[in-house]
Amino acid sequence: MPHDIALITTIAVSLGLALVMGLIAVRLKLPALVGYLIAGVMIGPATPGFVANVELSSQLAEIGIMLLMFGVGLHFSLDDLLAVRRIALPGAIAQISVATLLGIALAMSWGWSFGAGLVFGLALSVASTVVLLRALEQRGILQTANGQIAVGWLVVEDLVMVLVLVVLPPLSGWLGGSGNPAESVTSGDLLKTLFLTLGGISLFIALMLFAGRRILPWLLWQVAGTGSRELFTLAVIAAAVGIAYGSAELFGVSFALGAFFAGMVLRESPLSHRAAHESLPLRDAFSVLFFVSVGMLFDPRILIEQPLPLLAVVAIIVVGKSLAALLLVLALRYPLHTALTVAVSLAQIGEFSFILVGLGVSLNILPQEGQSLILAGAIISIAINPFVFQIIEPIQAWLGSRFRLAQTLEHLADPLAELPMSVPSDQVTGHVLLVGYGRVGRRIGEALTERGLPLVVAEQNRDQVEQLRERGIHAVVGDASIPSVLIQAHVARAGLLVIATPDTVRARRMIDIARMLNPQIKTLVRTHSEEEAVLLRNEQAGTVFLGEEQLALSMIRQALADITVKPEEPG
Repeated sequence: MPHDIALITTIAVSLGLALVMGLIAVRLKLPALVGYLIAGVMIGPATPGFVANVELSSQLAEIGIMLLMFGVGLHFSLDDLLAVRRIALPGAIAQISVATLLGIALAMSWGWSFGAGLVFGLALSVASTVVLLRALEQRGILQTANGQIAVGWLVVEDLVMVLVLVVLPPLSGWLGGSGNPAESVTSGDLLKTLFLTLGGISLFIALMLFAGRRILPWLLWQVAGTGSRELFTLAVIAAAVGIAYGSAELFGVSFALGAFFAGMVLRESPLSHRAAHESLPLRDAFSVLFFVSVGMLFDPRILIEQPLPLLAVVAIIVVGKSLAALLLVLALRYPLHTALTVAVSLAQIGEFSFILVGLGVSLNILPQEGQSLILAGAIISIAINPFVFQIIEPIQAWLGSRFRLAQTLEHLADPLAELPMSVPSDQVTGHVLLVGYGRVGRRIGEALTERGLPLVVAEQNRDQVEQLRERGIHAVVGDASIPSVLIQAHVARAGLLVIATPDTVRARRMIDIARMLNPQIKTLVRTHSEEEAVLLRNEQAGTVFLGEEQLALSMIRQALADITVKPEEPG
């Protein structure tokens, strides 16, 4: 019986060629995603030979985005999102504005209309969630303060783009599109459309936070009670894809945001870690299909036909908006390393950019040339983003060694960067210095303070430090891998250093600095992989812990033991 096998062919060829090209890329010391992108170019319509189904590939990529965002939500609580709102909300809006203005200026210098420039600039302003999450996960910094800020920043960007996609068609006439200005505003009723969109998003979020928080974890428990692994995996995938689809159809929310909030509410269940583990293979497979689908959209001829315009586009993506984000984060009094991490995270564009330029072309606002430049800029920026991430540490070290300004940026006129003079001496002598106050650090800190033990916290999140000080807990803001931060936390007189952040590279630097200033100090360090745990133990980095829940409990017991207090069972 004859039947259409386009879907099977697309998946088989995409995954098979991605495997081959990804392996070659890794052998050449390149990121695997570069190989995935090249695989997409090879099976795309712009190159000879086999051509995969672009439409099917884009739909498969959407599934990958849903599953990836769902997985992030499983590790990202509402508290984490709210904790970074003071930097993510104003920062994202300001950065979008700057990047959009740069895009408008560039487009109008080519003779395009203001409307074309506006769509072009907005497409340049929004980073790819998939690329960012892959980069953060691979470096083990997704759950750090810097990772949370970057994710929160992109959540705000996604919300802004949802609104843009809704209001663009009614405004098409005014922006030089195919509609009549008066008719477009009258028929769409812009204010009503905007109100309905905001209302739909708000209703969806409220529904997920109040009803979903109770129903979804309960349903997961019921399925887990059957003892069937297949049903449990099915329940997790159905929840991710089903809620993402329903949020888009019923509330006008994007697939990515719908899946993200679904993961956030399922995190309330004790089974969230199992859910994340069960969905991991599918997330990885479909995220590969995302990069292949992006590569299929690339036309290599643009490198020859329009090299200078393309170079200008890449410069805005990689340099322009990243520099704007860097300055904005520094202006909000965050450390240089946080600013560099956020800036590098935004140095690429992706899925929302494709959707936006596609809509702009269909409305006759943006010329076809603009879509080609955006696609090419996305390919190049995604391909070089892993390399840009790798230069964060060298850049910070170079700036710190060459320019005094780079050192002072960590604590410039910041009252939270040092402990008040009123702190009693006995509170900063023989104390526990806790680096990081996230989910693990919070449990450790609460256990120590409940027992009246002297504690100083070093944390990069300013809002968190302010809250700790309001509760009477001594805390300083800053990157603890920088000597001045540890000095301000009185590491030289501390009895114990507890590193509750999972960034192994920075943890090793903290330990080296602490032992140089205080050779007798004991250290406890957290890590997120067995390989890094072995490395730390070989370097005699102190007591090393893996995991999260058991990690917190074990670190509490060890901390109490190391400061010669009889440990009690943590609650």
